[in-house]
Amino acid sequence: MAGGTSRAMSVAELNRTARSLLERGLPLVQVAGEVSGVARPSSGHVYFSLKDGQAQVRCVLWKGRAAAQSFLPRDGDAVEVRAGVTLFEARGDYQLNVESVRRAGAGALYEAFVRLKERLGHEGLFDASRKRALPVFPRAIGIVTSPDAAALRDVVTTLKRRAPMIPLVLYPVPVQGERAAPAIAAALAEANRRADVDLLLVCRGGGSIEDLWAFNEEIVARAVVASSLPVVSGVGHETDFTICDFAADLRAATPTAAAELCAPAATELLARLAGGALALARAAADRVATLRQRLDWSTRELVAPQVRLEAQKKHLEYLARRLASAAQLRLSAMAARADRVAAALRAPDSARWRERLAGQRRSLAFAARAEGTERARRLAALKDALGHLDPQRVLLRGYSLVRDAEGRLVRDAALLATGDLLAIDFANGSAKARVE
Repeated sequence: MAGGTSRAMSVAELNRTARSLLERGLPLVQVAGEVSGVARPSSGHVYFSLKDGQAQVRCVLWKGRAAAQSFLPRDGDAVEVRAGVTLFEARGDYQLNVESVRRAGAGALYEAFVRLKERLGHEGLFDASRKRALPVFPRAIGIVTSPDAAALRDVVTTLKRRAPMIPLVLYPVPVQGERAAPAIAAALAEANRRADVDLLLVCRGGGSIEDLWAFNEEIVARAVVASSLPVVSGVGHETDFTICDFAADLRAATPTAAAELCAPAATELLARLAGGALALARAAADRVATLRQRLDWSTRELVAPQVRLEAQKKHLEYLARRLASAAQLRLSAMAARADRVAAALRAPDSARWRERLAGQRRSLAFAARAEGTERARRLAALKDALGHLDPQRVLLRGYSLVRDAEGRLVRDAALLATGDLLAIDFANGSAKARVE
């Protein structure tokens, strides 16, 4: 160049300077437009373009900010972004570094949603401690929604498939528009007044924040909290959250998911019932087998009074035979001894000795007979005494033996209770009786 020297800027310097000018001149901007070209690579960042009828601009939503968003843009969405203007130096493209994104036109509604959520939360309306468990087997389920809503068909189909035995009661309300919130609150109050259901399901399909706004009204939230019946909220899609969701006892991602939470599956109940019946049958069979075994052992150990008496009689006869045999043996031994003594005596007056010997023999015979008579008398006395102990003779006099269910003799009526089963033995036969 003529007239002096100047250093040319490099492309990197130019882009760096332009970036600095953009970031200082436009630190944060609010831009509205239509989303296109959404890309979500594995890095977790979200790339898209924001356009209108005349221009477009590249946007990037970094991973950390994307994770904090309750709403992520999709192609064709009309959105408003809050972003910083910058320049990507490597390519020379200027872009928006998005800090937050929301649906277009929903800014004021979203701010109202956040304020109401914070205020009701501070009052304790959303506390987990006030949430109630759902009934396991509801007597009937109430559905608060529009009769024309597609969500109603999904809910009814799901409930009839899972639990066709549970009646459904519809409380028809509009789910969109100015009349919707008061109507929903009134339906909740009416359901509680009628008390013909055990559980309430509030639902509608997805939509924009404007479409779902009836479920963000304070009147609906307070009606849900005031309900004495448990309330399940199934409003919108999985990414949609309403004030009704936070106030309800349980929130479901979709109306269909809410229906699945409200009713047990009939197939599962039948399977559990069949399993319980099988376990009960097995337990009953085991109990019967145990009782039969105990009865067998008790029968083996039980001896009838007649059998015991016969055994005692046989023993008494055995003792009598032994006694008679012993007396005979002793008498024979004494007679033999007397013979030996007589043979050993050699006295000159044999006649006198023979006479004395004959007297001794007579005395001995008399003593033996007396001894035998006495023993026979004692034996008869013992036999008679034993006969008094014979329970069969007692039974013959009109008495009976009473035993409880365990086979024990009952000696005190105070030990019996109403309904106890008794066994009664008579002189001839036996009978069963129950205490009254």
